[in-house]
Amino acid sequence: MNCVRPHALQDLSHAAFAERIANDRPVIVLPLGSQEEQGPHAPMGDFLAAERIALAAAEAAGAVCAPVLPFGFAEFFRGFPGGVQLRGSTFRAVLRDMIDSFLDHGLDRIVIVNGHSTNAPLIAEVVHAVRRETGVVVPAVHLWRSLPDAVWEEAHGDKAAAARGHGADPVTSVMMYLAPGLVGQAKSGATPRKPVFGLPSDPHFASARFGGTSIDFPLDAGEVADDGIGSGDPSLSSARAGQIFTRFLIGHVADFLRHFQKSDPRRPDLAPGAPK
Repeated sequence: MNCVRPHALQDLSHAAFAERIANDRPVIVLPLGSQEEQGPHAPMGDFLAAERIALAAAEAAGAVCAPVLPFGFAEFFRGFPGGVQLRGSTFRAVLRDMIDSFLDHGLDRIVIVNGHSTNAPLIAEVVHAVRRETGVVVPAVHLWRSLPDAVWEEAHGDKAAAARGHGADPVTSVMMYLAPGLVGQAKSGATPRKPVFGLPSDPHFASARFGGTSIDFPLDAGEVADDGIGSGDPSLSSARAGQIFTRFLIGHVADFLRHFQKSDPRRPDLAPGAPK
C-alpha cells in the first residue's frame, strides 16, 4: 500500500500542494547532489544521501522537500565513466529555475541542502543574483562541511583524520548506513598518488604543493589517483559512523529549517519574531 508523504513534493498532487500553501507558507527544501565516482567500493549516486537527509529534516521541521537535483558540477571526475557532470552555466541555470518555480507562487522561504561540495561556489553565484533581483535570501546548508569535530570524534575517535576524504568518509559511512547493499568492501590503507609536474598532489585532486603552498591545476582526478580516492581510508568507514553523521545532519538541518520558518527572508537584519 502506497502512502503519500506530505513533506515530499514529488508525492503530492498539484491540488494537494495548492491547498497546503493556501493554509501556510512552508519552507521549501532543495536538495542537491552529484552522480560521480566515490572510489571503487561505493555507488556513484551520492545524491541519495542529500535526498534522504533533506527529506527526513523536512518531515521533522514541517517543511516540504522538492525532488533532488542528482547532477552537479564535477569537472575533475569527467575521466571516470558513469558520472554526469553539468557545465557551470547549466547548473546555475537549473538551480535558478528551481528557485524561481517557487518564488513564482509566493514561496520565498527556500533552503538549499547541498551534498556536493564543488557545487558551493556556483550556488553562491545564483543566490546572490536571486537576492539582487528579488530581495529574497536563499540560504545553503553544505552537508559535509557542517559536521563539527565532535561528531567526527564520536564517529571515529582518534582515527577521524585518517578516515576523512573523498572516496572515504563521511560519504562512504553515510551510504553504508542509508543503503548498505550498495557499498562494497574497501581496500585498507592510503591510496598511492601521482605527482603533478614532479610536485606532490593535494587530496582534493586539483592542486599540488609547491614552496609550502598549494597551486591549482585543471586536472582530472584520475591523473592523480587511479582509484578516485582523494584521501582517507574507506576501510575505516562503518554503518555506525554513518548513523552518527546522518542523525546529526538531519537534526542540524531540521533545526535550521525551523529557525528560518520564523524568519523574514527579505530581512536578514532581523531575528525571528523581531518587530519590523
